[in-house]
Formats: sequence, structure tokens, C-alpha cells
Amino acid sequence: MSAHARPLLACAAAALALALATSSCRTVKNAALDQVGNALAGSSSAWASDDDPELIRDAAPFSLKLFESLIAERPRHVGLRIAAAAGFAQYAYAFVEQDADFAEDASFARAEELRARARKLYLRARDHALAGLDARRAGYAARLCATPEQAAAELGAADLELAYWCAAPWGAAIALSKDEPARIAELPIVEALFTRALALDEEWGDGALLSAWIGLEAVRAGAGADALERSEQRYRHALEVSGGLQASLHVAFAEKVCVQRQDAQAFREALAKALSIDVDARPEYRLANVLAQRRARWLLAREGDLILAATP
Repeated sequence: MSAHARPLLACAAAALALALATSSCRTVKNAALDQVGNALAGSSSAWASDDDPELIRDAAPFSLKLFESLIAERPRHVGLRIAAAAGFAQYAYAFVEQDADFAEDASFARAEELRARARKLYLRARDHALAGLDARRAGYAARLCATPEQAAAELGAADLELAYWCAAPWGAAIALSKDEPARIAELPIVEALFTRALALDEEWGDGALLSAWIGLEAVRAGAGADALERSEQRYRHALEVSGGLQASLHVAFAEKVCVQRQDAQAFREALAKALSIDVDARPEYRLANVLAQRRARWLLAREGDLILAATP
């Protein structure tokens, strides 16, 4: 957590305690909670620009539980639902699922334990996003599960952030549930949300949607022989949208496309591009780039396991 974020959280916690302890007027209490919620929901930039992943790892649980404490009082606060969904999803990937991958060589049992925890956190993130969508459209979650394409069509541009933070962790949970047919059967819901989001604004989130499609193209319903070509097209487009300064795009291409193709040269080139990015060039990408470069180094070290025909 950055120096700017710490005072914000301290003030937010104090305001929350004061509101809960002293306000006898429901309207005043709710207004105070909403002000705190709005401040916290808009504070993510302080985290994204940090260059110390371990500091964020240690600080994140407090903030996530603070979000949920506020949500317990104001369950229909959409901004808090988005912040919680994004926070739990990013924490699960950066500090739990990746830890599982890094731990697997030393202890498969530990890796599986971490993946089970990551799956639960991803679903927790999804549930916050679904609650946010329900707050805007009564009964939306039930409609989405029953008729995904029709429900997804209800969403507009203002819903893109909720749609993304619903679909992304849901898809990640499915990817970690390969032995659960019921969970895998939910993939069309994820695809419907991502398809609608892409139709609304394919360049949303500096290429975040396009990045998600790099992996989704190969597993979506009816994926054909050209799925990897479509994935590469998403990758190229995302590079254009983001200005080529997000290391995670190169890592996703290496991991989701080059490994599938068993293309060692392209694999190395993509990861070299990830590692060449100056993490200070775009402060808003700094933490994500530090984490992506960490994964790039790990993938390079495992090239022989991932690409069987790899040569030195």
C-alpha cells in the first residue's frame, strides 16, 4: 500500500467506526457510510502504482475486509461491490494462484491447497460483482444463470466494469475446477458476459477485455482450428490499445498461445518483451508489470517442461 493509501484507509476506518457508533439517524449514518464507501471505491490507483508486491500482499486483506464491513451495512453500494470484486480477484491471482504455481515443484499438495483457496476467492469476487449487477437490475443474477445471452444483452456501457469483474474471476474459478463438470458447465455464462462487454467497448480497460480473450478463444464453445490465430489477433490488438506497455499481455500470449503451439522461439520472444518493459514508464501499470515480470521469469525457467521440443 502506498503512502497515499494508508492515510485514506485510516481515515476511512475512523469514519466507519464513528458512523456505526454514534449515528442514531439512519439517513445520516447511511450518508456517512456512502461517503466512506465512495472514497475507498476510488482508491485503487494508489495500489496499482506501488512497486512492492509483498507490501500489497500484506495490506490487501485488511482493505478487503473493510470493504466487506461497509458492504454489510450498505449491500447495494455498487462502487463498493466493484472494488470488492476487483480486489478479491486480483488478490487471488497475484498472491494465491501464482503462489500455487510457484510451489508445485516443491509440494503438489501445497499447490492444490492454494488453488482451492484461489478458487474460493475468485467465486467470492464473482459474487460481489453479481450483487452489484443485481443492485442495478433486480433478479439479474438469476436471469444470467438461466439465459446467459439474453441477460448479457441487458447490459450497457455503464455496466462494463461490473461485467468484467464478474466474468474474469468466474472464468478463473472454472479454469481451476477441471474435475467439476457442474462448474465447467458455467463457461457459457462467462463467454456471454465477455462477448457483450466486447461488443460494448472492445478497448475498455486499456485492453483488459482483449487480454481476457487471448485465453478464452481456445476454450469457448465451438472453438475451431483457427482459435489460436484469433487469440493472437486479440493479443496484437491489445498491444495497440495499451501502447505495448503491459507485460501481462506478452505473458498471456506466451502461456496461452505459444505453449499450445509448442513454439519455443515465439515463447522466448514474448517473455523477453515482457521483461524489457520499464515498470516506471506507466505508473498505473507498475504493480501489474512487476508481477507479470515475475511470472515471465518463472515461465522461462520452466520452458523445458512447457515446450517439449524446446532447444537451448
